Amino acid sequence: MTLDELQVGQGGRIALVGGEGALRRRLLDMGLTPRTYVKVRKVAPMGDPIELTLRGYELTIRLEDAKNIRMGEVDA
Repeated sequence: MTLDELQVGQGGRIALVGGEGALRRRLLDMGLTPRTYVKVRKVAPMGDPIELTLRGYELTIRLEDAKNIRMGEVDA
């Protein structure tokens, strides 16, 4: 399961951050690292972007970028 597949209110731990070069580095720099707990807080009316809560702050990312983040344990 990838981060873009989570519903509002669902959360889980990041298992793997994919992507190439600058994209991967940017995701890691924003705190999206393996074993970090992430929760989907909101989704924009058209479905893109999504707002996440992680490490005590809110982060908004595009669905295209969220597809590169593989989730491990996911809350039901």
